[in-house]
Amino acid sequence: PRPPRTLGMDKGVHEEAAISHKAAGKSRYSAALSAGEHSHSKADWTAPMRGFSLLELMATLAILAVVVAVALPAYNGYVVRAHRTAVQSDLLRCAQGMERHASERWSYAQALDTDGDGAGDASTGAVTANICTPDAEFYRVTLRTADADGFVLRAAAASATNRVADDGMLEVDNTGATRWDRNHDGDFDDANENSWRL
Repeated sequence: PRPPRTLGMDKGVHEEAAISHKAAGKSRYSAALSAGEHSHSKADWTAPMRGFSLLELMATLAILAVVVAVALPAYNGYVVRAHRTAVQSDLLRCAQGMERHASERWSYAQALDTDGDGAGDASTGAVTANICTPDAEFYRVTLRTADADGFVLRAAAASATNRVADDGMLEVDNTGATRWDRNHDGDFDDANENSWRL
């Protein structure tokens, strides 16, 4: 009869099988590399990368220039309209302040408190806090005229170089009439200048 196998003999057999299996795995991996099956070969990493040609770069710059030429004026126009709308709100709020003054004094005159003592002392000049506090960033709001019967408020660009300088001044009076110097020629005598509507 065959003698029984000892534990030491079984361990040796398993180790031999493991070594054989590992060798077979390495052999299959080497064969795959040789056949080009591995996706990250050295050739993949060392292949030269193609850049932009001069013609492609010039075409891209030309397209970008056209986009800027179209979009920038549109954006600037939008910004100017936003500031114009803001100062129109300021003018209407200042007109309400003038009406409050007239309801207390029975006159629009002497509405501006230039010395801050709480009492009106001027009928022309930049509007003061007792009448209104304008929020528009690029405009200066002034009281052009004021007497017992009426007033005229005007908003004009605070600087000759700011972004609303060419948009024209705006006015409102005690009757609610509005004016806008659309062509920026210094008066309201041209067509469609007797309204703020576009």
